[in-house]
Amino acid sequence: MSEFCSVSEIFGENVFNDTVMQERLPKKVYQQLKKTIEEGKDLDLATADVVAHEMKEWAIEKGATHYSHWFQPLTGVTAEKHDSFISAPGENGKVLMSFSGKELIKGEPDASSFPSGGLRATFEARGYTAWDCTSPAFVRKDAAGATLCIPTAFCSYTGEALDAKTPILRSMQAINEQSLRLLRLFGNTTSRKVAPSVGPEQEYFLVDREKYLKRKDLIFAGRTLFGAMPPKGQEMDDHYFGGIRERVAAFMREVNMELWKLGVTAKTQHNEAAPAQHELAPIYATCNIAVDHNQLVMETLKKVAGRHGMTCLLHEKPFAGVNGSGKHNNWSLTTDDGINMLDPGVTPHENIQFLLVLTCILKAVDKHADLLRESAADAGNDHRLGAAEAPPAIISVFLGEQLEDVLRQLISTGAATSSLEGGRLETGVRSIPDFEKDATDRNRTSPFAFTGNKFEFRMVGANDSIAASNVVLNTIVAEAFSDACDVLERAEDFAQAVHDLIKKQATEHHRIVFNGNGYSAEWVKEAERRGLPNCPTMVDAIPSLATEKSVALFEKFHVFNRAELESRVEIHYESYAKTLNIEARTMIDMAGKQIIPAVIRYTTVLADSINAVKAACDADISAQTELLGETSALLAEARRALKRLTEAADKAAAMQPGREQAVYYRDEVRSAMDALRAPVDRLEMLVDKEMWPMPSYGDLIFEV
Repeated sequence: MSEFCSVSEIFGENVFNDTVMQERLPKKVYQQLKKTIEEGKDLDLATADVVAHEMKEWAIEKGATHYSHWFQPLTGVTAEKHDSFISAPGENGKVLMSFSGKELIKGEPDASSFPSGGLRATFEARGYTAWDCTSPAFVRKDAAGATLCIPTAFCSYTGEALDAKTPILRSMQAINEQSLRLLRLFGNTTSRKVAPSVGPEQEYFLVDREKYLKRKDLIFAGRTLFGAMPPKGQEMDDHYFGGIRERVAAFMREVNMELWKLGVTAKTQHNEAAPAQHELAPIYATCNIAVDHNQLVMETLKKVAGRHGMTCLLHEKPFAGVNGSGKHNNWSLTTDDGINMLDPGVTPHENIQFLLVLTCILKAVDKHADLLRESAADAGNDHRLGAAEAPPAIISVFLGEQLEDVLRQLISTGAATSSLEGGRLETGVRSIPDFEKDATDRNRTSPFAFTGNKFEFRMVGANDSIAASNVVLNTIVAEAFSDACDVLERAEDFAQAVHDLIKKQATEHHRIVFNGNGYSAEWVKEAERRGLPNCPTMVDAIPSLATEKSVALFEKFHVFNRAELESRVEIHYESYAKTLNIEARTMIDMAGKQIIPAVIRYTTVLADSINAVKAACDADISAQTELLGETSALLAEARRALKRLTEAADKAAAMQPGREQAVYYRDEVRSAMDALRAPVDRLEMLVDKEMWPMPSYGDLIFEV
């Protein structure tokens, strides 16, 4: 890689973006494709053939030999099948390179081999990938060479969504339609499209690959299932925003280069709170593109880490006792002519359109708090939520002092007449200029926080796709906008009607607003008093996906039908059970084959040493004897706990997939896992480090 490069020169160089299309496509074809992208117009096969030919020619110039429909099945990762551009040899024995519009538009992967929750079976396996022309194709270069990747949706033969992309596109249609209805009521006749704008902040850990390969739990489960805390964790707060180590800095540089070439606007990078933890944040993008880009970010982090002798851990809680990793999902609504519907302006109390949008969002989050919680539910996230800058499992909205004050005015008097100002920040140092403060502080414990001109949904886990959360956000806000428009479109006096509706929504849904400490025990009690749902685990959250309320919501806006929702419920239960089964089996394997034999070796050496001292002299061996007794007692406890976990895991695995099995894994298997970990972690502090069979936490997070 060149030591110096211009970002502007390489940015998007491997993307079939608008600039490339303008240069390579005939004007009429380009205009037709742009109408499809911007207005949702149908794309005819003749136009697709021209686009496919030029896309193929461009990709071949980039070194591509294969193309792939790149899609996002319900596995949480991406999928692809590579086909070369070659066609059958002609009479001269030479092959032609071809790529048709049909091949661009449609692919046919085996749908029964991906999670479908019963929507597809082996005897009805056909599925289709369909080109999402609103997300640019790109050429990805790696050890396999160069491949043209075409972002696609993935549906069954009967039309059900089997992926993360299809519902995103459906939900974007819904919120676009309802947002335009609302804007027209306020006299906006120029905006033609409203799209959710999303910026996910990706947190991750880096560990040395050689050490990683000595930890079976990291290999199989993505997190440490055993591990005693080192003498120092993150207590000193010295890692957060600290100087980036050269090895990590070199990794970050290559990650940026790779992402910039793919058109991903990687902007911010820094050390996060925990040792070996870091963050990468992009500039905002349209929702479906942001979803695609975040998948590319995760894939690139993993790929590049390997080149630098490291492994990237995206699990939400790879190490107990230090911060976990999230993916803060920053969400706003933006028109095609640059209007941010969540911008309050300088005087929010006078911005009637903003106040209506704000109270609609409060209504949406309050009414569907359970759905929003479920959208971030993950077995790994269960370990992260509720502490160390991760939000609690109870959904609430942080508005800050300024908007909270406006809301209280609306509720108490029916009118807001003022907005709090931030004032000037005075540092007391003459050489540092004073400047205007924001009108509101931040709250790191809030799951859903207003941060200036957007909402930050902080609950999403680092390893998850952001698709599910944005599908829910888009759809519940579309519903709230729709309800508001139904009222206002019938009103004889619009000004009075919108005033009354803002006050009504602010009053009825104020219970979802909480600006205090989300970690406090008092908040749990207060949330219960308010009637807010509390779903501590993924298993608790899953049922909300297919309630009658949820089905009615998603079917109204054609985002999901009942069968699609019920299938996802089954997939989530099965995913949880599989995750816990892998973790339990890994613990059983590590304890039985590595840890217990290592402790036996240590106690044997210790006992032999005691006997040797006894035989040689009349020395005080009480310390050695006490250590042997303590170690042997913990060994016995670990052995009993291993037996209990083995029995629980066997029983769970024999159960029929579904809620009952998932509940058993949550209640019984997790409890047995905790019971095994406790004595093993204490043993790690007693056994000679040279005999302990795996790298410690200190080795992993401080020696990167």
